[in-house]
Amino acid sequence: MATRVTVDPVTRIEGHLRVDVEVDGGKVTKAWASGQMWRGIETILTGRDPRDAWIFAQRICGVCTTVHAITSVRAVENALQLEIPKNAQYIRNMIMTAHAIHDHVVHFYHLSALDWVDVVSALEADPHKTAALAESLSDWPQNSYATMKQAQDRLRAFVGSGQLGIFANGYWGHPAMKLSPEVNLLAATHYLQALEVQRYANQIVSILGGKNPHIQNLAVGGVANPINLDSQSTLTLERLMQVKDMIDKLGVFIKSAYLTDVSAIGAFYADWTTIGAGITSYLSVPDIPLDETGQNFAMPGGYIADGDLANYKPIKTFGDEFFREGVKEAAKHSWYANDAVLHPFDGETVPKYTDFQDDGKYSWIKSPTFYGKPAQVGPLANVLCGVAAGHEATKRYLGQVINNVNALAGIELPLSGLHSTIGRHAARAIRAAVLHEELERQWHLLMENIGRGDTATYVRPEFPKGEVRGFGFHEAPRGVLSHWVVIDNGVIKNYQAVVPTTWNAAPRNQDDAIGPYEASLMDNPVADPERPLEVLRTVHSFDPCLACAVHVFDTDQQQVVRVKAL
Repeated sequence: MATRVTVDPVTRIEGHLRVDVEVDGGKVTKAWASGQMWRGIETILTGRDPRDAWIFAQRICGVCTTVHAITSVRAVENALQLEIPKNAQYIRNMIMTAHAIHDHVVHFYHLSALDWVDVVSALEADPHKTAALAESLSDWPQNSYATMKQAQDRLRAFVGSGQLGIFANGYWGHPAMKLSPEVNLLAATHYLQALEVQRYANQIVSILGGKNPHIQNLAVGGVANPINLDSQSTLTLERLMQVKDMIDKLGVFIKSAYLTDVSAIGAFYADWTTIGAGITSYLSVPDIPLDETGQNFAMPGGYIADGDLANYKPIKTFGDEFFREGVKEAAKHSWYANDAVLHPFDGETVPKYTDFQDDGKYSWIKSPTFYGKPAQVGPLANVLCGVAAGHEATKRYLGQVINNVNALAGIELPLSGLHSTIGRHAARAIRAAVLHEELERQWHLLMENIGRGDTATYVRPEFPKGEVRGFGFHEAPRGVLSHWVVIDNGVIKNYQAVVPTTWNAAPRNQDDAIGPYEASLMDNPVADPERPLEVLRTVHSFDPCLACAVHVFDTDQQQVVRVKAL
């Protein structure tokens, strides 16, 4: 007889997610993913000046801030067919890549590693053996015995106090945890080190964006960073060199610790390369524009149907017709008034709450489709599309990770092993390494362009009479993000955001086909329904961000908070 398991809320994510599964014979047989928040930014933006949209849009989330800001300005720029100065593109690209690196490091070490690493077990480790293991795996300079012993002592203080603090509420001792104490200590040590490393990426965003979170330097038409290497009130050589220092520090950690740690987890949990595939149609978009018009990109994007890389179809430019015509959203199983399948330009976000209905409406999230079918987005989609497109850096780092896993596990991991829970983690580390290379390249491109005497960072937008439509996309840390805007006489008439977690956490669509989260949970093992660690492993592998929905709903219909935008 099936057992119903409800995880509500799913923690170590951004926002409020509920996951229900039915477990029969130790495996998941049914699954529901429910977004428990309503996003109302679209309603707030109606009637506003399109030049202001990005300021509001980046408040969709407290984590995915820069991504919404950049995608918003791209949508308006697309509607106006603006050409953006190269310096502005380079500065935006550096902000985007630094932000994504921060997100990937934090996700692996601080949000999902605790699904695989037993912190309490690390207290039993021999720090000498841990250091020897660490030094055999990589040249990360902070792998010494003294470092491991210091980290173990910090953990022991947590446990000895009876208050685990940041490590509270973990499934310590769960039968699905199978790392040795020494490997657990190694991972826990790098967890603590990553708390410091992630700050470097945030500092880059702060220097270039003026503030973090919620950057202040964007504008429809470019960025508000005046370039004058001799003025302390602008983007100076000193600040740019500080950024370069942070880039270098990030690179050492990514290549010597992050890639190695993910490879080790993949090797020790190799059975999880056959679990959690779910939807194997993948969607990504090109990013890191290298020209003024968004025709040439450093990183490719496209669509792969049914996991067959030979079916890869590229998305080539901003405004790409293949992408524009393929995206639609349904609300048959979502708490909205209109159940119709709508293109984002015609999208509606009028709430109509019922209750959690297994066969009816059960989520605030809509169901996006690409040409009528669900699609998985995120780093795995990005990496697979990169491989299909022949992207050199993606293929190089993928080969490095697969070789490391094979050497540690004594197996021959096929490319199909990426269609899995572990595969999503591997792809995120690969993408972090690729993004770091690109971050460094964008810094050099900016410096070279300034050296040629080009200091332009902005062009003034002009709004025509009548209606224009535009959309912007960005390959955000969690996958494809797109904003869609209809502008009428210089005022926003309609605005819709189709976010990565909308794609992945989608409820059943108009054809009752399940979404990527739900599909990935099917056949997942569950050793103990009272402690559904395995469910969390697969859900966390997507790096959920439900806070791209921002309003709290009170079932007693009492007003929780009222915000008036002036």
